[in-house]
Amino acid sequence: MADKMKENPENLPLLGRKLLWLDNKNHVRKLIFGLYVTCALLFLADFFYKKKTYLDLEDIPGFYAVYGFGMCVIFVLCARALRSIVARDVTYYGSKDVQAEEYPEEGLSRETLND
Repeated sequence: MADKMKENPENLPLLGRKLLWLDNKNHVRKLIFGLYVTCALLFLADFFYKKKTYLDLEDIPGFYAVYGFGMCVIFVLCARALRSIVARDVTYYGSKDVQAEEYPEEGLSRETLND
């Protein structure tokens, strides 16, 4: 289905047509590289101007970049810890789970690999 839409992008909504260039991995790599360069330039720019601060800690160049990264790491670690508390057991749904259904052998298209 996705291949048909790529062949005929007129069927996509306007936003889908505008973002179709993101299907190319090279474009995504360039976008991520641009993000890294922008972050590095903003970090370096923090060394070249005088800030009006309320706390002495804010005078450290790059403080907010390091603080933001640290808080993001702490957020991810807390989410992982919370997952162990909130996550349900793998067998929670039991027999009602789709993966527990029996499929007829003729309905499966099994192929044997010849090595």
